[in-house]
Amino acid sequence: MPSLPPLDITILPGARALLSLHAGDLPQRDDLCGAFCASLALRAAGVTERDGEPLDQDAVAVAAGSIVSRHVDRSILPHGEGGRRDYRLALPFVEDASVSGTTAGGLVTAVQELSQLRLAALPYGGPWTPETLGGLFDLGAALERPVTLVANVATRHLWGSRATAGQLLDYLIDGSDAGPPPDWDVGHFACVTGRVHGPGGSLYALADTYPSLGSGGVHLQPQERLAAGLERRDMPAGGMIVVVSAEDAQAVRSGAAALGLQEGIWDNGTVTQETLR
Repeated sequence: MPSLPPLDITILPGARALLSLHAGDLPQRDDLCGAFCASLALRAAGVTERDGEPLDQDAVAVAAGSIVSRHVDRSILPHGEGGRRDYRLALPFVEDASVSGTTAGGLVTAVQELSQLRLAALPYGGPWTPETLGGLFDLGAALERPVTLVANVATRHLWGSRATAGQLLDYLIDGSDAGPPPDWDVGHFACVTGRVHGPGGSLYALADTYPSLGSGGVHLQPQERLAAGLERRDMPAGGMIVVVSAEDAQAVRSGAAALGLQEGIWDNGTVTQETLR
């Protein structure tokens, strides 16, 4: 029987701390996927409170200007999830659930303000290909201090989160794209924490916001699928926010520019609080 080719596994700095926090925070509160991820990024980097207040998803949501849909719409949740609306802090409501959530710009502002500029949040809107995705991941993996990649994706382009071991190995060894269909169809934030590379391609580990996705909210996605999810050509724009120590920001900026990635805020379709006034 032929032996399997070697597989290369890379975990981002700070990912173990993030995954430990992630397991205790699941699931996200309704409409707070971006705040959920940014809270993990802050605390994994050692920024756990501000003025005595814990930097949980609610605190980040307030700082980011998040907006919550007034009514629960279970049709946009992953199968088996009932939603969660036990908000600790008061947040503004909107009638139209399609524009609720958190803007990319709001998350960038929240991370930098809540960390008192100890952390930088660098937003990249693309262009997204397996090569630019891999290059940005490599930049983060080369750092010594914690780094979190917060991906703003269209879930319609991802594999379903419960691929079998055989499907994962077929992709890693042969590049087979015969994975399960998507679990759901929304614009969404999730954290990239690691990568498995084989001769057929790379699988990226996502720490997602619902325990029903993958194994306890963690699942693997092919590089082509994740790149397409970030590109979001058929819905409002997406991208990646790189959360790093302020001391590492220039190295990431220089490397991302060399990859051809454009730094800047994208419009993911969420309205701002100013729009509601």
